[in-house]
Order: sequence, then C-alpha cells, then structure tokens
Amino acid sequence: MSNIPGLRSPYAKVGRLVYFGRMLDKIRLHAAGKLPPDYVENLGDTKPGMFDARCCRFMRVAYDDIRARVLGGGGDAEVLDWVEARGGRRTDEECQVWNGYLMKRGFHDAADVVQRLRQRVREAGLEARPIETYFDYIDFDEGRDPVAACSWETV
Repeated sequence: MSNIPGLRSPYAKVGRLVYFGRMLDKIRLHAAGKLPPDYVENLGDTKPGMFDARCCRFMRVAYDDIRARVLGGGGDAEVLDWVEARGGRRTDEECQVWNGYLMKRGFHDAADVVQRLRQRVREAGLEARPIETYFDYIDFDEGRDPVAACSWETV
C-alpha cells in the first residue's frame, strides 16, 4: 500500500483513544470514494477481530450509527462526544487498557494472530522493518515510520 491522504495513523488519538480517529477517517474516505478497496472489506462491526468492530464494541455503539453521525457532519471531538453520550463515557483506566491492548496487538499474542501479522508483513515486502505490532505494520505499510517517530510514546 502507500500513503492514503486523509487517513491518519492508528496511533493518533482523538480524545483519550487511539484508533477511533482512523475509523472516522475511513468512514469519510469511503463515503467520498477515496478508500482503497483493500480497506473496504474490513469496515464496520461485522468482522469481530477487526479493529473497527473492536472499537464499536468498546464504545458500545453500532458502526452504522457512528457512520451516520460522522456523515452528518462535525469534527472528531463532536462525534466522540456523541458516541460517548450513547454508549457511555469510559473511565481513564478503561481508555488506558484499550490503548495498550490495541497498540500491542500482534506482539506476543496467540500464535494465529502473530502468524497473520507476519504473513501480512511478508506480503507487503516489509520484512526488513522492525514491525512487532499491527499498528507498526499499518504505519509502515502506509509510508509512516512509527519506530523513528516513537509513536507509542505520544499516547
């Protein structure tokens, strides 16, 4: 893959949460016809292991409801406020656990998760990169270097 204009790193936070802003970006890009086809198949909350689905479950709001709110307009903070009003505001500790879990997905996880990550790294030709997590893989695959930026330290 390569850099996709308007699609931020999964490490980037909206409020207290990593990944949420990326999901909003994907919603907007898909609606504008600018999201690559490889990304479309994992949109939404129908595939339990995908990050969008995990995010919706954590927020306790259905993807279609979040999508409708995003496409209704407003900035990321407004959408987050709306989502939290419907699904409930998470505690700081819950957000820390969420962020830590997502940022480390693929690192010392179950064998099938690690194997899937390694396969994606190979398919993308990124074996020479220091990829230990899915967030690292996503960033390197999209032309960002999370290791040089120490992206996890800004969370």
